[in-house]
Amino acid sequence: MEHDTQVTRAWVLHPDITSAEQRREASFALEEAISLAAALPELEVVGSNVVRLSKAQPGKLFGSGKIEELKALFKANEVELVLIDGPVTPVQQRNLEKEWKVKLLDRTGLILEIFSDRARTREGVLQVEMAALSYQRTRLVRAWTHLERQRGGLGFVGGPGETQIEADRRAIDDQLVRLRRQLAKVVKTRELHRKARAKVPFPIVALVGYTNAGKSTLFNRVTGADVMAKDMLFATLDPTMRAVELPNNGPEVILSDTVGFISDLPTQLVAAFRATLEEVLAADLVLHVRDIAHPETEHQAEDVRSILETLGMSEETPQIEVWNKIDLLDADDREAVVARAEREEGIFAVSAVSGQGLDDMFAAIAKALASEKTREVLSLSFSEGKARAWLFKEGVVEAETQTDEGFEIEVLWSAKQRAQYQTL
Repeated sequence: MEHDTQVTRAWVLHPDITSAEQRREASFALEEAISLAAALPELEVVGSNVVRLSKAQPGKLFGSGKIEELKALFKANEVELVLIDGPVTPVQQRNLEKEWKVKLLDRTGLILEIFSDRARTREGVLQVEMAALSYQRTRLVRAWTHLERQRGGLGFVGGPGETQIEADRRAIDDQLVRLRRQLAKVVKTRELHRKARAKVPFPIVALVGYTNAGKSTLFNRVTGADVMAKDMLFATLDPTMRAVELPNNGPEVILSDTVGFISDLPTQLVAAFRATLEEVLAADLVLHVRDIAHPETEHQAEDVRSILETLGMSEETPQIEVWNKIDLLDADDREAVVARAEREEGIFAVSAVSGQGLDDMFAAIAKALASEKTREVLSLSFSEGKARAWLFKEGVVEAETQTDEGFEIEVLWSAKQRAQYQTL
């Protein structure tokens, strides 16, 4: 079918505003923005550049000379869509679209497009729709019509003639109320699933990290699962969970692979994906996977930490830092990184591709989970048969002695199992 192969010619601009408080290295920021665009198969990036500005112009973002220069550039390259790596106000968007005769998406719009393309579960789809509506509500311009695609994702935008949602705020608000109701039902179902999982005695180990850090590759290596692992930003959007026995006679755990984090993630999406990241909040151990070969690995790690903090992750949750992709470093750098990781507590230098360093990492996971267990002696009467049966089912009983009144049972259990026992 024709529409599947239709490609939109796009140009990526990164405005490097010198007066901005937090400036990222412009070349890396542009590279990431191009990767973002590449995550949508129907876009072809035909060019890109950094535009240095002392400050953003309120009406048109750029000065008139720069606007003219870029207009000529876009015309010569038959550009249909301009992606601006940063926030663009609705007024700036309308003015620039008029000047350049192209469609324009800012960073938030582009990330919403990617999320709509990738969301797989019912909850993921609903949450993206809600985030997109909140974003559109401030614009009321036909933000997505440049990609009239016949695919999943945002079914209510993009089709020809669908002007009602963009034209009428009340229609958007009604739609948001409907979506919230649907989402509440879906979240309830998830809670039931989570309660069922809480009864499973396996601890949850969550993989988190900046997008493209190699989490899915690591997940696949450990589980043998065929999770989409492409060199593409946001390859994973919905958490994938697998029960797996860690190698070398390690414990059985539930491994959870989550969406990659990114700097300047639109606030609507942090909120929208909070539930998707609930698995992280419920985890017994967090593996923070880093692309140690990336020039901005420190900044990326900082972004991940601050998002985890925003999500409200407990400081009590133990974390292991996994410095991935050491196979991409040259021999000297690799040696230095491995030596540094060995010196520091809770850090492991690995390659999910070659398998180097993984055995030590698995041993550390097993140790971290084992150290969370405590030994206790419980006195149960003969009438507490249900509680005794539960302890044996959970596999926490180390020794048992029968007394005149009942049983003395020595258990080795996690805090989670102890809490479950107290609710029996």
